[in-house]
Amino acid sequence: MKPPGRRSPLRQTSSSSSSPRLPPPPPLPRSLRWAWLLAFLLGCLGGVIADTALHWNETAEERTLVDEDTAFQQTNSSSSKNNSHSTAFQKEITLPSRLVYYLNKDSESPYHILDTKTRHQQKHNKAVHLAQASFQIEAFGSSFVLDLSLNNDLLSSDYMEIHYEDGKPQYSKGGEHCYYHGIIRGIKDSKAALSTCNGLHGMFEDSSYVYLIEPMELIHSMTNTCRPHIIQRTLGRNISKHLEDPDDDSSSQQSFLSELPWLRRKKRAALRGVFEEMKYLELMIVNDHKMFKKHRSSHVFTNNFAKSVVNLVDAIYKEQLNTRVVLVAVETWSDKDRFNIRPDPRQMLHDFSKYRQHFIKQHADAVHLLSNVTFHYKRSSLSYFGGICSVARGVGVNEYGLPWAMAQELSQSLAQNLGIQWEPGSRKQKGCDCTEPWGGCIMEETGVYHPRKFSKCSILEYRDFLYRGGGSCLFNKPTKLFDTTECGNGYVEPGEDCDCGFKMDCYANCCKKCSLSNGAHCSDGLCCNDTCLFIPRGSECREAVNDCDITEICTGDSGQCPPNLHKQDGFACDSNQGRCYNGECKRRDSQCKYIWGPKASGSHKHCYEKLNTEGTSKGNCGKDGDRWIPCNKHDVFCGLLLCANLDGTPRIGHLEGEITPTSFFHQGVVVNCR
Repeated sequence: MKPPGRRSPLRQTSSSSSSPRLPPPPPLPRSLRWAWLLAFLLGCLGGVIADTALHWNETAEERTLVDEDTAFQQTNSSSSKNNSHSTAFQKEITLPSRLVYYLNKDSESPYHILDTKTRHQQKHNKAVHLAQASFQIEAFGSSFVLDLSLNNDLLSSDYMEIHYEDGKPQYSKGGEHCYYHGIIRGIKDSKAALSTCNGLHGMFEDSSYVYLIEPMELIHSMTNTCRPHIIQRTLGRNISKHLEDPDDDSSSQQSFLSELPWLRRKKRAALRGVFEEMKYLELMIVNDHKMFKKHRSSHVFTNNFAKSVVNLVDAIYKEQLNTRVVLVAVETWSDKDRFNIRPDPRQMLHDFSKYRQHFIKQHADAVHLLSNVTFHYKRSSLSYFGGICSVARGVGVNEYGLPWAMAQELSQSLAQNLGIQWEPGSRKQKGCDCTEPWGGCIMEETGVYHPRKFSKCSILEYRDFLYRGGGSCLFNKPTKLFDTTECGNGYVEPGEDCDCGFKMDCYANCCKKCSLSNGAHCSDGLCCNDTCLFIPRGSECREAVNDCDITEICTGDSGQCPPNLHKQDGFACDSNQGRCYNGECKRRDSQCKYIWGPKASGSHKHCYEKLNTEGTSKGNCGKDGDRWIPCNKHDVFCGLLLCANLDGTPRIGHLEGEITPTSFFHQGVVVNCR
């Protein structure tokens, strides 16, 4: 379901059939407008707006703003379970400031210029931003200090930006990097993810609320050095506990909380599982021509928007799924679309898959399209289920929204690539709730405004996907990412022997200030023991998870486990009942159950031999243009999946039309093929 505030396809229809537009919020009273103007002038001089100058507080029961580029949109709370929901969404206008040290002063002072560019440095003709920065934001009666560090894990060392001029691609290495992760000073377990290329864009959260911030559009009375921002807050972790359904099983949530350590990097065991091991999803983003037009026909602005979205997604994935999202390239169609962009996302996904296969040369585990077209579809994103690592199926398409809305969409479509299903609210399993029940889960089909947590079931689905052999491409750890040397970012870069990153990633005393201690051979990795020595050659470091996987063995001269490998496609598996494909053992019965539910099964062998050799819509080995391809007799099980005992609708995907039953007489018995 599209989240609240998402544009509806109905708005593109004629006025006679479209839903009426909600009116914009009423103008501020004259006295309040004068108060705002005075506060703005005083704020520019002093660096911040006084809390009492303007408090624009809209509840979820008030009107929805139509223009999502100039204001935040919010949901109608008519379905709220609790009257406390009326304060779920609040907004204010604030003037953030950067904290700097002045000469002859030992303490920080607010500075009205937010720019984080260094004064005299450039890299690849792009501005270099400060490695660390702090910002002060006053809102909702509180003062927040954000301590931020550049997310040097966001861009790969080979990161490339591509745009088009007169039909020819223009390549540039690197790009402006102003994307930060961090914390709220003095608040335990707080988080922040923001970009500073043009004001502050992003989000931060404390123990109670999630805060979303973006700069207001510049008008003639504003200056770029003193720019007001809109800040919105939504209910967070602790407050949501008071809004839980009293019938919910709180003990199961406490049980989930007790299991959270296996979601993070925990103390190294002798043989760590593939879920606990950090993974790296190398992502490429493609922006269509409408996205380029949306961002002032500037490929720089368009690329920066994409990087801001991925920065938010990386913050979600690294904590909850032990997976870093690394951007390897951004391509912007600055002259025209490379294929016909349509409002049907299913057709767009099919066309984009073909485009990737034929025209994209960059290596990536997944490639996703960001489009400014409005989907005629109930969701704002679509991708191939379990398609990660596949050139044909490791793709997705996503509809335009504000950065945090697009981060939600991209989190969802990448999760589909990683084998995580949608969670229909109507048939949600017991115990699948998030640790934040009111905020909702990322994969929930309930139109939740800003979900930022995967449910326990989603996390277990990803874990199962990995243990089935999926995602083999996620284990190739980059030697370095963004082209800087920074001790403490977790990547061994030029001039370093080791880099612990998180303290728990290294054994004690093996690595000091990114140099190996005297006598130490290694500091981390599945092939490094707790005495800082290499584990002997031949020792298992990553066990095979199924018949199609290969056990990885320590080499004896490195602390790192070799890349995750699997058997070649086509090998027999599961007692010759299935065949290996991309590291997974594919069985007809299990695939049918996965799609149609536990009662389904694979159709009789005769159905495959009869239907898939005919080359029709009922049985084939693919399509060449408008022509169905018949299967060779020895390839019939590689063609269309035929399932029996179907009941209701599929668990994944969508059913178009009706399934026509097909049956044959075979050796005097009626064989039902569907």
